[in-house]
Amino acid sequence: MSTDKVVDAKIFDSVETAWCPGCGNFAIQAALKQALAELGLLPHEVVITSGIGQAAKMPHYVRTNGFNGLHGRALPPAFGIHVANKNLKVIVSTGDGDTFGEGGNHVMHNMRRNIDIAHFVHDNQIYGLTKGQASPTTSKGHKTSVQVEGVINKPLNPIALSIVSGATFVARAYAGNRNHLVSIMKEAIQHKGYAMVDIMQPCVTFNKINTYEWFNERVYMIPEDHDRTNKLAALEKSFEWEMGEKVALGIFYQVDEPTYIDKIPKLANGKPLVDREFDIGKIEQFIKEFI
Repeated sequence: MSTDKVVDAKIFDSVETAWCPGCGNFAIQAALKQALAELGLLPHEVVITSGIGQAAKMPHYVRTNGFNGLHGRALPPAFGIHVANKNLKVIVSTGDGDTFGEGGNHVMHNMRRNIDIAHFVHDNQIYGLTKGQASPTTSKGHKTSVQVEGVINKPLNPIALSIVSGATFVARAYAGNRNHLVSIMKEAIQHKGYAMVDIMQPCVTFNKINTYEWFNERVYMIPEDHDRTNKLAALEKSFEWEMGEKVALGIFYQVDEPTYIDKIPKLANGKPLVDREFDIGKIEQFIKEFI
């Protein structure tokens, strides 16, 4: 990755989108293109993986390498791609349901591994693609076409979950503040380790509660004197929203720790696996390198 290259964000333009007018995904898409361009990255240096959902359409709508997989299964291919080619910048684009519902198991255990990826969660607090059912982050009492008397379960806290699961970069951004979103995306992409960014993304069609107006009245920036290396302080701040306070935006937690590849010398040293030559007739010798 080189920041001295001048890259026009239009190089990442792809096919026309199918999102609803006013969807927060448009701002996330534009911010991602801008962040990649400002970091001097080119399409062939990036790969975006996703599962199923509106957020998971991002590999179609941003011109990079892409892998669109199964619901909740964006991380297995991201892990495999990163291990095979450590030189690629791997970005995961998933929704709140895709991430914490169907994909919850993969999320927690890849955070534990501290794989070097940037994970952008489009959190609209609803299942948008399947027409408005409650997701793991939907607030209690929210009425949907399925939860007709209101959601009875407590919503999952993505920030707290990420901190305790082992992510080494945990942040929250908002689709209604593009400049801040771009800056957070850039820091997440540059961070060496698992970077989780929970992006509040209003769904104008199926979520009539958590609207742009709702967020605009509640969001605030985490103060500069916040110690992002203090896990307990980060956790305390992660519960503010849950306790009925305002919605903090910014980096809650960030530390430098060895990544998954750093902990395996055969991966850390030398060429990426994809560039290594080996004799197929001596596959057993190749396997022994990793035993």
